[in-house]
Amino acid sequence: MGKIFKNMLPYWKAVIIIIALLFVQAWCDLSLPSYTSDIIDVGIQNSGVEHIVPEKLTKSEFETAQFIMTDDETDVWKGLYEADGEFYKLKDKSEKELDEADEKFTLPLIMNYQMSTLEVSSFKKTIASQMGKKESELENMSVEQLGETLGVKFKSFKQEKEDNDGNKVKVDCVDARPFFAGMLESGKMDKKSILSMRDKMSNTIDAMGSSLVKSMGIAYAVSCDKTAGIDIDHVQKSYLLFAGLKMLGMALLMGVVTVLVGFFASRVGAGIGMTLREKVFKNVVGFSNAEMDKFSTASLITRSTNDIQQIQMVSVMLLRMVAYAPILGIGGVLKVMQTGAGMGWIIVLAIVVILGYVMILMSAAMPKFKLMQKLVDNINLVSREILTGLSVIRAFGREKKEEERFDEANKDLTRTMLFTNRVMTFMMPGMMMIMNVLTVGIVWFGAKKIDGGNMQVGAMTAFITYAMMIVMSFLMLTMMSIMLPRAAVAAERIDEVVRTESSIKNIDKPEKLTSHDGVISFEHVNFKYPGAEEDVLHDIDFVAKPGETTAIIGSTGCGKSTLVNLIPRLYDVTDGKILLDGKDIRNISMSDLREEIGFVPQKGVLFSGTIASNLRFGNDNATNEEIKKAAEIAQATEFIEAKDDKYESSISQGGSNVSGGQKQRLAIARAIAKKPKIFIFDDSFSALDLKTDAALRKALSENVKDSTVIIVAQRISTILHAEQILVLDDGKVVGKGTHEQLLKDCEVYREIAKSQLSAKELGMDESEVSDNE
Repeated sequence: MGKIFKNMLPYWKAVIIIIALLFVQAWCDLSLPSYTSDIIDVGIQNSGVEHIVPEKLTKSEFETAQFIMTDDETDVWKGLYEADGEFYKLKDKSEKELDEADEKFTLPLIMNYQMSTLEVSSFKKTIASQMGKKESELENMSVEQLGETLGVKFKSFKQEKEDNDGNKVKVDCVDARPFFAGMLESGKMDKKSILSMRDKMSNTIDAMGSSLVKSMGIAYAVSCDKTAGIDIDHVQKSYLLFAGLKMLGMALLMGVVTVLVGFFASRVGAGIGMTLREKVFKNVVGFSNAEMDKFSTASLITRSTNDIQQIQMVSVMLLRMVAYAPILGIGGVLKVMQTGAGMGWIIVLAIVVILGYVMILMSAAMPKFKLMQKLVDNINLVSREILTGLSVIRAFGREKKEEERFDEANKDLTRTMLFTNRVMTFMMPGMMMIMNVLTVGIVWFGAKKIDGGNMQVGAMTAFITYAMMIVMSFLMLTMMSIMLPRAAVAAERIDEVVRTESSIKNIDKPEKLTSHDGVISFEHVNFKYPGAEEDVLHDIDFVAKPGETTAIIGSTGCGKSTLVNLIPRLYDVTDGKILLDGKDIRNISMSDLREEIGFVPQKGVLFSGTIASNLRFGNDNATNEEIKKAAEIAQATEFIEAKDDKYESSISQGGSNVSGGQKQRLAIARAIAKKPKIFIFDDSFSALDLKTDAALRKALSENVKDSTVIIVAQRISTILHAEQILVLDDGKVVGKGTHEQLLKDCEVYREIAKSQLSAKELGMDESEVSDNE
């Protein structure tokens, strides 16, 4: 994880923008369930009325409502309203002031409302108690008759209420307030008695749930607003429309923010991928052969492509999901606490179950994730080997065997991927099961709270939504746990390449070449490969001068190529030193050193492009005449001119559309076009016929007279006229001199010469050859 986050540091500004946008997205996401809750609880159940204090009420209702209030409440009540003809209208108040008023007047207004719709049986019981009579004495009297007896005008009406079983039934009710108001006015009851009734009612209300209490208060407000002529249907529709528009606006804002988060996260991910590819490539380009031997080409390709893609994808997911999960989760917890539902334990239980479930799955899949990248490396290695050596495979009839080898590598990777995928297929069904059980649990316990009047339906709906958000935030984190192990392995593999320093690098203050003669001096050079126990080159000591050809010959594996690879510092010497114009090449910057050298490797390597672009590879500023001259010296003019586009003819990747000999000649021409002071030909004439070889060497000797030429060769005919020939045997120089000198003094050279040329060609008598044999 640390390595992944480290890659994001250069993009910290974009990351801050993303986090800010995620907070906006979370705010929108967390607001929507509240609106849904309000639409259900306020818009549908409470007819769009939000507060217990009525918006408007009749003068008589305004006066009657006060009889059950304390003196302090009466003063506040009068301060809330202003006269508006025959009505009283609520003054403009802030939401906070209205909430305070709701809290203050909940008890008096609910009691007022209940007394305005008192069941006839309860009313008669109360009257009997106040008159000191038995309830049975009033049983046969109608409400109207009872009113005449008391001198108060009563009228019964039907009101829909819930019975003990929760069913809606219509019962006879009466507005009992005029009776108590009259009793208070006549002095038969005092304020203290009224308030004592209110205290008894308070106990009853306290036993109710807060949700039920508020619904009763809203019902009073709706009743008053209707009586005062307010169109409640219009109020309800306006509330629902406004709430719906707010939800729509919030959803649109969330959509825009989500797109912006995706945009910035993708840019950061793409930037990280580009930076990592650049780092890996720059570091690999600077590797010496020792580092290239450590990492296989297939592995480096996998690390540069598949591994970096893993990091890029996970970086985007981290910014879009993992960063969002805690914001959404914490916000959901705060919102759940605000609902006051008291069911947080259900969410905690669900989270514990989710974490346990994920831990079980990950413990099974984690080892396979670590193995997967190695298997991708292996399949890349096998594929590359087979595709590169396809002609050899066909020539030896090994297609079936190689198919089996690829099939084995492919099956290993497939088995591992199938195992991890099968394990992870249990993730989503298991999560959905937990979430569905969580929903059922919330509905089950929420229904009990709704039945007890402690929760409204909308609040339960919001609670379910918030619970899903909290669980989803944990789900996002656990889903990332699927990707993170593989990304962590990929990050480690990339970091391994980036952290690997080339064993061959410039010193802090390199020396500048003061002369450019091209004199190469080997002074008692020893060399062994990194990790090897024995030297492959022993005490190599010679000088290669400009205007002369130094040839190196010897049996296969004697160290010829290794020796010339030391000159451009593809490897560094173990002991001794190599001098260029009197300066140790380790003290010269590699760019200055290699600027002096035209290197032609054993295997001619061409790059996709044109013939001209390949010839200008070492000298971008080479003119058309210069590259034509180089091609002429390299004996490449004939086949170039035969092509339709001549020097603009295309070269396929790796030079696959030219023959081996043509490839070698173009590689030689490329070195010549660079105009270096030192030419190194590492067995670069092997694919040429003897005629072309001779013509090429003749042209070279005529056109590069001032340069130092070093030739590694297998054929004696290639080096016959070299001013200096080094004979290598088992990493040691066993002979040094001209062709004639070596024929006389060096047994190894003589054996090589006799195996390739006749006595006549060697200028020896048959008897000399026989004697030597």
